[in-house]
Amino acid sequence: MALSIRLPSDVEGRLKSLAARTGRTKSFYITEAITEHLEDLEDLYLAERELEAIRSGKSQTVPLEEVMKRYGMEG
Repeated sequence: MALSIRLPSDVEGRLKSLAARTGRTKSFYITEAITEHLEDLEDLYLAERELEAIRSGKSQTVPLEEVMKRYGMEG
């Protein structure tokens, strides 16, 4: 998918410099940055949704000791 974005000139300069130093394309780094940030956002929203479910009583937590016992991690 083609996408056009406007970057601040300092960000564009840093991106261009990084691409030149590493021999990779600007598109490579843009894709990497967006992918990583999307993963972080998805994790954040999942955690917020689960926290709300716990607070509202729709979901329950499991004590660490029980998790460790369940997976044979007792010390």
